[in-house]
Amino acid sequence: MLSGIATTGTLHIGNYVGALSMWADEQDRYDNYFMIADLHALTIPENVQPDALRSRIREALALYVACGLDPSRSAIFRQSEVSAHATLAWILGCLTPVGWLERMTQYKSKSSTVTASAGLFTYPALQAADILLYQADFVPVGDDQRQHIEITRDIAQRFNHLFGEVFTLPESLIRKSGARIMGLDDPSIKMSKSLAGTRDGHAIGLLDPPDKIRRTVMRAVTDSGSKINPEQLSPGLNNLLVLFETLTGLSREVVLTKFAGQGYGVLKRELADVAIEKVGTVQARYRELREDDATLDAISAEGANKAKSVANATLQAAMCATGLR
Repeated sequence: MLSGIATTGTLHIGNYVGALSMWADEQDRYDNYFMIADLHALTIPENVQPDALRSRIREALALYVACGLDPSRSAIFRQSEVSAHATLAWILGCLTPVGWLERMTQYKSKSSTVTASAGLFTYPALQAADILLYQADFVPVGDDQRQHIEITRDIAQRFNHLFGEVFTLPESLIRKSGARIMGLDDPSIKMSKSLAGTRDGHAIGLLDPPDKIRRTVMRAVTDSGSKINPEQLSPGLNNLLVLFETLTGLSREVVLTKFAGQGYGVLKRELADVAIEKVGTVQARYRELREDDATLDAISAEGANKAKSVANATLQAAMCATGLR
């Protein structure tokens, strides 16, 4: 299993619910490779601040472990420390039709607001390399990332057709609930790391203090109603219920029964309590790790070595297949 999160901002509760907690829960079922996707953070160069990026990389490493990833069961590493990612991305980019890249929703949405770079355009080739290097059978993703897995499969199939069977075709692994947490200030858009840093009330940051978490939840957008009707849930209200469901581990049925007929304020207060408790546990472990540079360095080095041993073997096979070796 392979997955990662780009270091484009501070991790938030949506990352925890939709990705990190799922990765932690699945650790005993697979051989795991979890990367800090720092190369992907460069695709919009206008947003790159070198000192901030270095800090976010370190922050992400500590948060990965604080959220339950175990270095003894999973390789945790920085994407940029494994040079095979960039090399295979070039090879795959050379055989990926431009039309495939032009259809990508993420490119269309981001290029409409910033000057599009070649890196942003060819992002899917790097993401395909990230996945295919580890011969991943499964890739945990949010439901909005299905398209990226589909193009990865297409690229792998094209390579295998042209040069012989080298790559495993990955499958999406999407959790049943919480795969896509929406913005608390705007439930029509996905909770975003970049927006979390610029819009107050958009997200619950994993490093937010309790008073800010409570304020963010209590101000969350719902609708003009006052009582929870399970048969008529607005997007904002449903988003809060999904958060409560995934943070507590309770079933959808139990959560709906619990809050049916209750006022919105009751749900928000209980959700704030749950979020503060969950985030507080993560923060306690995070602070311990940030005070122990030697442990963080050892985790990063061990993870990179594990990743390199697999990635380099796959890259060698791809280079031999294409005639580069």
